[in-house]
Amino acid sequence: MTDAVFDKMGASLHTRPDHPIAIIKEAIYAYFDAAASDPARLAAGHGRSAFSKFDALHPVVPATANFDEVLVPADHVSRSPNDTYYVDDATVLRCHTSAHQSSSLRAGERAFLVTGDVYRRDSIDCSHYPVFHQMEGVRVFEKSEWEAAGLPDGTALAERELKGLLEGLAAHLFGPSAETRWVDAYFPFTHPSFELEVLFNGEWMEVLGCGVMQPAILGAAGLEEGAVSAWAFGLGLERLAMCLFQIPDIRLFWSSDPRFTKQFRAGGMGSRFKPYSKFPPCFKDVSFWQPEGKPAVSENDMCEVVRGVAGDLAEAVTLIDAFTHPKTGRASTCYRIAYRSMERSLEDEEINAVQERVRGALADGLGVELR
Repeated sequence: MTDAVFDKMGASLHTRPDHPIAIIKEAIYAYFDAAASDPARLAAGHGRSAFSKFDALHPVVPATANFDEVLVPADHVSRSPNDTYYVDDATVLRCHTSAHQSSSLRAGERAFLVTGDVYRRDSIDCSHYPVFHQMEGVRVFEKSEWEAAGLPDGTALAERELKGLLEGLAAHLFGPSAETRWVDAYFPFTHPSFELEVLFNGEWMEVLGCGVMQPAILGAAGLEEGAVSAWAFGLGLERLAMCLFQIPDIRLFWSSDPRFTKQFRAGGMGSRFKPYSKFPPCFKDVSFWQPEGKPAVSENDMCEVVRGVAGDLAEAVTLIDAFTHPKTGRASTCYRIAYRSMERSLEDEEINAVQERVRGALADGLGVELR
């Protein structure tokens, strides 16, 4: 884990009232509070009690909670250190707020929302960042509830309530005329599984993933299989905020520039980001031979090195060339790095120095031969 990632821990953007991430979070909280107390829903046997809310759970979690307890297969790509930040062999920075699902159920929670910062090694571009924010929702039903609703099993009740609630959430966030559709999906921790899409700016956009929780998760959390059912959903707050507030670059969420921060106020769901001067980018290329006799350096490896040196000055990393030498069989890779500050113009001398540190870190840290 680089300092650029480590330094983000504890920033808690989702708890700062005037921050776009927190504004979205509070709007969703308000929706679920209202849904839980809606007389029509209560009369139909839904709603029950308000959702418990957790937004200060620590992001360092056991790998078992992050993977095994939500049924992520042993060979799943997300378990790789290429995708996940491991603190040690048994501990990770959570990849998703689902890492708190089982522990919350074991603690007796039956309707809850978990919000927090999550961490993944990822590409560098305007919509990807190694730290972002998710919200997890879970609601458990007892057998008496689906029997009272005249439904054959808990899956039917959970699916019906889940879809109704989330369609309502989309209308709450995007407006009552928002068009939505359901797409069948696969997640290891739910079955059936769905993605909710919203028609936004003329294109269908995925908003969240959800489904009926696998009985094995409930059973492992101490709940009697067959006697309960549950739904779960997970959504990314940055994606929603970028759309609803028209924020073009994910790095802006971490900006302390008052030209950004003063545009948002608690409860201001109607805010729209007003662009200010965009400083010119500076492009630098780096080429290297892949190490011989070792695994190839992945794009995530490359991006981690760039972020570790350049931090948020790195706007994008793009693969522009890859070839294999016909005689030696050695593989060569070339990436183009776009450097741009959100707050000032960059000097050539400064970026040349950054680029040299990136080249050195690639050679020393990843064992590549620079070209």
